[in-house]
Amino acid sequence: MNVARIEAEAGAALLHWYDAHARQMPWRVGPAARATGQRPDPYRVWLSEVMLQQTTVAAVRGYFERFTALWPDVLALAAAPDAQVMGEWAGLGYYARARNLLKCARAVRDLHGGRFPADHDALLALPGIGRYTAASLGAIAFDLPLTVVDGNVERVMARLFAVEQPLPGAKPALTDRAAALTPKLRPGDHAQAVMDLGATICTPRRPACGICPLMDLCMARAEGRAAELPRKLAKKPKPVREGVIFVGRRADGAWLLEERPPSGLLGGMLGWPGSDWLPAGEGGADAPPSVPPVPPVAADWRMLDAGLRHTFTHFHLHLCVQIARLPQGSLPTRGRFLEPGAFRRSDLPTVMRKAHDLALPALDAIEPGFR
Repeated sequence: MNVARIEAEAGAALLHWYDAHARQMPWRVGPAARATGQRPDPYRVWLSEVMLQQTTVAAVRGYFERFTALWPDVLALAAAPDAQVMGEWAGLGYYARARNLLKCARAVRDLHGGRFPADHDALLALPGIGRYTAASLGAIAFDLPLTVVDGNVERVMARLFAVEQPLPGAKPALTDRAAALTPKLRPGDHAQAVMDLGATICTPRRPACGICPLMDLCMARAEGRAAELPRKLAKKPKPVREGVIFVGRRADGAWLLEERPPSGLLGGMLGWPGSDWLPAGEGGADAPPSVPPVPPVAADWRMLDAGLRHTFTHFHLHLCVQIARLPQGSLPTRGRFLEPGAFRRSDLPTVMRKAHDLALPALDAIEPGFR
């Protein structure tokens, strides 16, 4: 297969396929609408791209629709209270994205008059916008001839050009291949076409080569090795961290919660007080009696038999869950009580929801015995 032929023919084949098979998404202006002069809204493109980082389209749809109903433009989001935005983001994960979302919206308001700049370097200078998001936003919203590369694009390029080098080392070569295909006309549609192809046909397992618009150009298919590429280096096993978490409810139903520090994992989110999350055996769930975790308030704390397990991107977390019914006059040393009417389970990040769901039946089974 001739590389020059691929570079000459693949772009037109992709756009022809995309015009007929583009996925419908709430943030996308499809080919038919584009043909009538409708333009993508940079705010909606940016919001969707931030939400889609490390997250599936299926998981993002509901969040995107809620966000755009509450904050229909970047100025509305910039004026939103931090706690409300973090609460609406809860469960989507990677919470630094939500913090950067607010920083970026406010920078667009303060530095650019509430309009995203149609310039790659200016986009890159905004908080929380890296190379991928700047390229995606620039290409899709402003038709800048930028190369957009995500995992789907890497997979398509690795197969189309039969790139043997394993990921992540192959990323620069795959980006160069993608750049060679990026057209000056309709670069946004081209980027979305490659991503759609990777998501629906050139899938990680069992690629549907027989219906692929690039089947006659694909070098890996010609060699019968499409499913083998891209190659990847073996991943190192994830480390395990351990800790203790305290789930306490006052006699009137108020929950003892705290806002986590603004930076770091789950930064700015509501959660249950607890210990630090340390490498296994260094003072977490299996800490020796001489180094007990300090509860946030004096009470009859009871350890649940069932622990909590949760996996983050870079480590597995094992938590010991302690519960207590707290006296009405409790004075916590950390955190604050949230009245039943102000508490929403949905405001908690996933790991804290798991703790709530684990503790609730046990708390309900405890006789209050006090007021």
